[in-house]
Amino acid sequence: MLTVHHLRTSQSERIVWLCEELGIDYDLKLYDRRSDNRMAPDQYKALHPMGIAPVITEGDLVLGESAAICDYINARHGGGRLAPDKDSADFADHLFWFHFANGSMMPISYIEISAPMMGADSVPAFISDRKARAWSMIEQRLTDAPFFGGEALTTADIMMIWSLTTGRAFRQFSLDDYPATRAYLQRIGERPAYQSARAKAEPGVEPMLS
Repeated sequence: MLTVHHLRTSQSERIVWLCEELGIDYDLKLYDRRSDNRMAPDQYKALHPMGIAPVITEGDLVLGESAAICDYINARHGGGRLAPDKDSADFADHLFWFHFANGSMMPISYIEISAPMMGADSVPAFISDRKARAWSMIEQRLTDAPFFGGEALTTADIMMIWSLTTGRAFRQFSLDDYPATRAYLQRIGERPAYQSARAKAEPGVEPMLS
């Protein structure tokens, strides 16, 4: 049985959404963050050598990294249906946004969060510039297409959702200047699979869809 190990308020919520979108059977195990430092508890860290979320297990398999997990579950359990074919007009855009999520957006967020912890008075100017460029690109993409992956929801959307929602809670970023992004989040929030995933992964917590 595929088991999704979800650390509350973490990137592993996207894996729960993926499983719900695919409508597959899986076991969900929830882990609360420590009360003293808000980090993962020891039992979660013991799952994988990196000690971070997300993690899935299946038989003898222990797999980390969001993108690897998305590819694995979509291919092994979803018949590849949440990724466009290589001959699709959406293929290249899907690949870009799928990798942009953790290749560009997450490093920006981590530096923003960690800079004050390291004693910096402000976020480096090049990070602020990259953040502005990233959000401008996101807004333009969601103006031009209904989903990051193109005409249909793909694993690119599964990967991007964290930075647009829960990830903003760590740095209080407003979407007032991004109407297409807000409209996109409202559409995502209306999806039954997303609603089901949120109810299972983060019971009692409203998603940041505005």
